[in-house]
Amino acid sequence: MEQTAITADPAAAEPAGPPPAGRGRVHRAWWVAAVTFVTIVGAAAFASLPGLLIEPLHAEFDWSRGTIAFAVAVNLALYGLTAPFAAALMDRFGIRRIVALALLVISVGSLATVWMTAAWQLVLFWGVLVGLGSGSMALAFAATVVNRWFTARRGLVTGVLTAAGASGQLVFLPLLSWLVEHNGWRPAAVTVALAALSVVPFVWLLLRDHPADVGLAPYGGPYGAKPAPVPGAARRAVAVLLRAARTGPFWLLAGTFAICGASTNGLVKTHFVPAAHDHGMPVTAAAGLLAVIGVFDVVGTVASGWFTDRFEVRRLLAVYYALRGVSLLFLPMLLAPSVHPPMVFFIVFYGLDWVATVPPTVALCREHYGDDSAIVFGWVLASHQVGAAAVAFLGGAARDAFGSYDVVWYASGALCALAALMAMVIRRPARPAPAAA
Repeated sequence: MEQTAITADPAAAEPAGPPPAGRGRVHRAWWVAAVTFVTIVGAAAFASLPGLLIEPLHAEFDWSRGTIAFAVAVNLALYGLTAPFAAALMDRFGIRRIVALALLVISVGSLATVWMTAAWQLVLFWGVLVGLGSGSMALAFAATVVNRWFTARRGLVTGVLTAAGASGQLVFLPLLSWLVEHNGWRPAAVTVALAALSVVPFVWLLLRDHPADVGLAPYGGPYGAKPAPVPGAARRAVAVLLRAARTGPFWLLAGTFAICGASTNGLVKTHFVPAAHDHGMPVTAAAGLLAVIGVFDVVGTVASGWFTDRFEVRRLLAVYYALRGVSLLFLPMLLAPSVHPPMVFFIVFYGLDWVATVPPTVALCREHYGDDSAIVFGWVLASHQVGAAAVAFLGGAARDAFGSYDVVWYASGALCALAALMAMVIRRPARPAPAAA
């Protein structure tokens, strides 16, 4: 019996299916990745706007910065908390339907802010609606596409799709800052709504849920039948969380990613523009610096994906967090009325590290949690956004209380040092013992 098992043809256990595409053709997985990239770029407009809204809304409605930051915090928190449920819903109803619906919700929420007159409406429209829509477009979407369509080059593709958000920031941030400064914040909100709507046709016509839908195997892997829809999306998301929560690596990944969100989306993306403006820098110049972060973020994230396929991911994470923490400690000394070489160096350095943490974090989720890794990563991403939401709110409150953001920069630098230590103690998954000869 044992000899028979050794000599059996492994291909016999694989589902029958069409042969893979020929060598001269571009695999359909790359086209799906391209559509996913364009979708994330188009949806990234909403992520560019919160930091530009704080000063205009404060000036027009006399709302405190803490109040405005609270709406941004709700947005960021829902962005993360929605992600695992969205990943499970994609398993139930398909990627295409969920993403198209999410884009429509983002468009409605952004457009509705044009007519708001009270702070609670900002929380409802921008915080809740845009937060729910953007959560369904979160990195769990990219992780689901990568897991289904790619077996080889997963780290690289994850890095490219992660960089798509930075590319969208690069495209939209200078335009939105110019609109806010010359025409007010309302045209910028309408632009976000139109950008989200413009992507819907691409998603509906070009995106496919699974390689088997077009009779193909995943890129670099064997052909497999399309899995049946998984009912009970919410129940499955919670069940996966409960299983993962009983393991140590989940809490370490969630903790490090919470610090990642606190030091990027919650701090720099939300408060860098108003902090630079406090030092006399024009809003357009500060927004331009964030756009430059977006340029180098693309380079850093794609490079991180390449490194993830080749190097020990725990050490990569530790290095990324340590370097980020050091850079944040220097930032308060670099803010000035004009752009100068040390500030440019910070922007380039920080941009390379912005979301370089994502490919190794996705790889660790896949390494530890297998088929549930997209949903587990959704919960890890939820911690990322909870950390971002906390610092988005606390940063605004600290500015109201102390008249400066300095204490927030220093605290975030210290947290990044803690994240580096946490990354180093994530254990490797247990390997099954080799069979006896």
